[in-house]
Amino acid sequence: MNEVTGNEETGGLVLNLECTLDAPPEEVFRMLTESTELVKWWGPQDFTIPAAELSLTEGGRYRFRMAPPDGEPFHLSGEFLEIDPPWHLVYTFLWEEPTPDDRETVVDLSLGSTGEATRLALSQGPFLTEERVDLHRNGWTESFEKLQAVLNSRT
Repeated sequence: MNEVTGNEETGGLVLNLECTLDAPPEEVFRMLTESTELVKWWGPQDFTIPAAELSLTEGGRYRFRMAPPDGEPFHLSGEFLEIDPPWHLVYTFLWEEPTPDDRETVVDLSLGSTGEATRLALSQGPFLTEERVDLHRNGWTESFEKLQAVLNSRT
């Protein structure tokens, strides 16, 4: 499932994605919340994460340095708003030195068990423009593909 919805309450666009990952929710949650695991899959294809710092507590902060294949590294950061292992994770998401169309969004990740696999549902928003939604849709889609590849390499 891949959809964008308008949200009158927040005055913006919301990205909704779902994927199924071949691992139990506990393992997927760990991949989403441990810096040593995040650096292995986070970000679009060919991007790397040279540094990931996080304090996994409600009110705790995180900061990732992302490096594109060509160009200067940049940062994103946020605050953890809700943590319910291994089922739910909510945090803010803000590009440091954002472009004019960027604003802080909220990422809501819900995990559900489907036997031996995990259904991961993502909601992120509100976004100001379709361009920003597309950027995040592509980034999350490629990140989840990389996450599945890391999980597959462990079996």
